[in-house]
Amino acid sequence: MRIGYACVNTVIGCSSSRTFRLKNYSEEKLLITIKENLKCLEKILKWNVKHNILFFRVSSQLIPFASHPVCKFDWQGYFKKQFRNIGLIVKDNKIRLSMHPDQYVVINSDKKDVVKRSISELKYHCDVLDLMELDSANKIVIHVGGVYDDKEQAIKRFKRINSKLPGNLRKRLVVENDGKSYDVKDCLNLGLPVIVDTLHHELNNNGESLRKVIKLAEKTWEKRDGVPIVHYSEQRKGAVKGAHSRTISVSKLKSFLDKTSRGFDLMLEVKDKQQSVVKFLTKLPA
Repeated sequence: MRIGYACVNTVIGCSSSRTFRLKNYSEEKLLITIKENLKCLEKILKWNVKHNILFFRVSSQLIPFASHPVCKFDWQGYFKKQFRNIGLIVKDNKIRLSMHPDQYVVINSDKKDVVKRSISELKYHCDVLDLMELDSANKIVIHVGGVYDDKEQAIKRFKRINSKLPGNLRKRLVVENDGKSYDVKDCLNLGLPVIVDTLHHELNNNGESLRKVIKLAEKTWEKRDGVPIVHYSEQRKGAVKGAHSRTISVSKLKSFLDKTSRGFDLMLEVKDKQQSVVKFLTKLPA
């Protein structure tokens, strides 16, 4: 089981998600920002390898404005070599990457322009992983989306749009339960591998145990690329429901793992990022 963290390393001293305001957009500024983001991502991955962290979520801000109409620059061609070099680090060290587009990516929206923008954003994420020449075990995580006063139709719309997506993108897509509208049970029959988010399940479920829904979700990964993925987080005390804790409790995580097959890769969603991963890799038994 690989244990990883999301997007930001708090000790590296650089960011792979640097961006700038749309009103300040220029090709020169874009080139400089992408160059620095890719350089930092490579630095983070090398740091992760040294600390035996082989699962990482790449920031959606890696390429600013990539899916926005303002961006006419062929960043894919210009940075092709840099992407390939990063991909070599990933493959040589058996790292697994994922990406998780922002919440405005909603392919089941009842507004055509939102769907169009969402698909463009998903294609950008797919481009990033394809340019690294990584196989489809490296995933793009999405939520089902909104309910729009008719959950049944919203689910049908999700399935219809998903069926029309490019093949290389569909191979990378996985769906995650959310804490309000779509629980694990809703996600099981969408035709995509399902990621169980543990905190979302606590907030939104049908009374099923966490162990049970993880087993059900694991079945959706059969004959798919890559082992299942689980997102693990803990509620921050005194904060709004769904807020991630500053750090992870060793005892709570150990208890969770003891109740499961451990037949998955685990993404820790936590404020102290790599610190929690290092702590558990040090303290948890194999």
